[in-house]
Amino acid sequence: MKFHFKLAALAAATSFAALATPAMADITVGLSLSSTGPAAALGIPERNTVALLPNTIDGQKIHYIVLDDATDAAQAGKNARKLVNDDKVDILLGSSSTPASAAIAEVADDSKTPQIAIAPLDLPASKNYWVFRAPQQISLMASALVEHMKAHGVKTLGFIGYSDAYGESWLKDMRTATAAAGIKMGDVERFNRPDTSVTGQALKLVASKPDAILVVASGVPSVMPEVTLKNLGYKKQIYQTHGTATKDFIRVGGKAVEGTILPVGPVVVASQLPDSHPSKKIGMEYTKRYEAKYGKGSFSSFGAQFYDAFLLFKAAVPTALKAAKPGTPEFRKALRDALEKSKDVVATHGVFNMTPTDHFGLDSRSRVLVEVKNGDWKLLPTPAK
Repeated sequence: MKFHFKLAALAAATSFAALATPAMADITVGLSLSSTGPAAALGIPERNTVALLPNTIDGQKIHYIVLDDATDAAQAGKNARKLVNDDKVDILLGSSSTPASAAIAEVADDSKTPQIAIAPLDLPASKNYWVFRAPQQISLMASALVEHMKAHGVKTLGFIGYSDAYGESWLKDMRTATAAAGIKMGDVERFNRPDTSVTGQALKLVASKPDAILVVASGVPSVMPEVTLKNLGYKKQIYQTHGTATKDFIRVGGKAVEGTILPVGPVVVASQLPDSHPSKKIGMEYTKRYEAKYGKGSFSSFGAQFYDAFLLFKAAVPTALKAAKPGTPEFRKALRDALEKSKDVVATHGVFNMTPTDHFGLDSRSRVLVEVKNGDWKLLPTPAK
C-alpha cells in the first residue's frame, strides 16, 4: 500500500505541476519605433498597426513590448539593449529610420537575436546574419526611377539628400544605376534631418541646371527641399524616394508637390493595381482594417511595411516552435533560420523569398511608380525598356 501511495502522490504532484506551469512560454516581440522625432510620420502608423496584430500565432500567445526611440539612433540602441537584456525578447522589430535600425542591428548581432528592420538597412555581410528587412532594397527602387528618367530623356541629375545612412545608400545606388543608363550625376547636396532650411544647397542645385533632381528624405521633411527648389524657380521634374510616401507629404506640400514622381510599394495604390497583382487583395484588406480603426485617409505605407514585418515573423513562428521553446537561444536561432527560408510570403509590399545572401527578399513586384496628382497618388505605367 505504501508503494502504491507513493506512485499516486507522485502522479498527483506531476499533474499539479503541469497545470501550474504553462506548456510553453509566451513569444516576446520587442519593438523600437520612432513615435516621435523627425521620423514620427513613419513611426506612428507603425505603432498604430500593433493594435491590428493577433495575440496568438499557431496557438501560441504573443507578447508585444513597444518602445519609442524618438528617431534617435542612440536611444534605439538603448531600447534594443533593454528589450534583449531585461525583457528577454525573442525577436526585435524596428526601427522606423535607417540610422536607428542600424543601432538595433548592432544589438541584434551582438545578442544573437533576430531583427526585422522597418528601414532599408544596408549592412556588411559580417553584420547581416541576424538582420532581415521588410522594406524594399534601395537598389530596386533606384532602378525604377532611373528607368523612368531614361524613358523621359533625362541626361543630368541633381541630388539633395539626408547626410546619413539613408542618404548615402541612395547616393551609392543612384550613382550605379545612372552610370549604367548613361545619365550624368551632377551636383550633390546634403542636409540633416532636423534642418529647417536648405536654401544654400537648393541655390547650388538650381544654378547647375540639371534635367531633374532627386530628393532623398522621408516623411514630412521631404517637403522642405522640394518647396525650396520650386520657390527658387526650378521647373523641371523632381523625384522623391519611397521614404516620402505619406499623405502628410501631400497635405503639407500642397500644390508645390504636384507632379512629384516616386517609387512606392504596391499597397500605396492597391485599388489601382490589376487584379493579377499578388499584393492587391492583402493590401486592400490592410488598408480597410487600418482606416476602420484610425479614420478614412489615415492609411500609410509605413504602417503596411511594419505589417509586412509581422507577416514574415508570423510565417516563421510555426517552424521555430517545432525546434525549440520561446525564451531560449535555441528558439531565437530557429526563428532566424526560418526567416531566412521564407518562401512566397505574400505581403502588402510584395512577395518575400529570403535566401542566405538576400535578407530583403523582394523583387520587381514590390515596386510601382506613382505621381502626385490632384492631391493623391496616381499609378504610372511601367516604363518601356
